[in-house]
Amino acid sequence: MATWSEFVEEAPRVSEIFQRRHAATGNLCLLATVRADGSPRISPIEPRVFEGRLLLVGMPHTTKFADLARDGRFCLHTATVDPHVGEGDVKLFGTVRDDQDRALHQRFANALFAESGFDLRGQEFDPFYVAELTGGSSVTIDDGALLVTIWKPGEGERVVRKS
Repeated sequence: MATWSEFVEEAPRVSEIFQRRHAATGNLCLLATVRADGSPRISPIEPRVFEGRLLLVGMPHTTKFADLARDGRFCLHTATVDPHVGEGDVKLFGTVRDDQDRALHQRFANALFAESGFDLRGQEFDPFYVAELTGGSSVTIDDGALLVTIWKPGEGERVVRKS
């Protein structure tokens, strides 16, 4: 598994596309989790990168967070509106851990308020999920060919060209 910082260092191509698409959609992504019956669930989420961590935080008591509490595996997909993926597309895979460091929560709330005006300062975050990445991939188009870049921790990136 890898932290966000390790991912950025090991996978510059995939991480650049993720960060660009994440910003372009106002932080919106789609989160896949595993329901109690084993079937998949897709939910919108606005993940944040903060202090070298990818955070999956949001409104408490949602079904997506209940899913993650039961089974921490996830897939995070950049929101895409272009079927030709002209701007690229990324999927990240991993698991979450609930980090109950209250000082971290307050630094995050302060930064979120400074960035967006959304005020969560002084509130408790339970859960406060930090992603640990197990892999990722991106898709781009280059000269009419589909380029799939695949990353796994410790292995760097490899590009597969599909014509």
